Amino acid sequence: METSLFIAYTGIAIMLALTGIGSAYGVTIVGNAAIGAAKKVDGKFGNFLVLTALPGTQGLYGFAGYFMFQSIFNVLTPEVTLFQAMAILAAGLALGFIGLFSSIRQGQVCANGVVSIGQGHDAFGNTLILAVFPELYAIVALAATFLIGSAII
Repeated sequence: METSLFIAYTGIAIMLALTGIGSAYGVTIVGNAAIGAAKKVDGKFGNFLVLTALPGTQGLYGFAGYFMFQSIFNVLTPEVTLFQAMAILAAGLALGFIGLFSSIRQGQVCANGVVSIGQGHDAFGNTLILAVFPELYAIVALAATFLIGSAII
């Protein structure tokens, strides 16, 4: 039983760590571009702030995944089976890596939008639309995590 619980919490740790790391990278990618663009154009800091915050959501998805297993499905107990623990590990790996890469790529999309705004183009709306696509994969991974949790209780 202790081994199963260790495996389950390893999956949770991977889920939280990778989504958090991805968000940290994604936000700083956009933040760096925002600092440079703010030197060129006045009055667009609000747009830059919104675009900078977008890649931070994947870290929240990692926390939501943990919350699902802890509170909704209530499987993170000493009675967790090996099958349940392996499913939690798989969900943690999937959500973690998808959140990591989608956040970094979303940060790159948003950074390009910030640069474009800094060059005088009206690209805020288009950047928001294009930034949704990497976010979609993180949302799908969170939904898959929910489905995995539903299947193992």
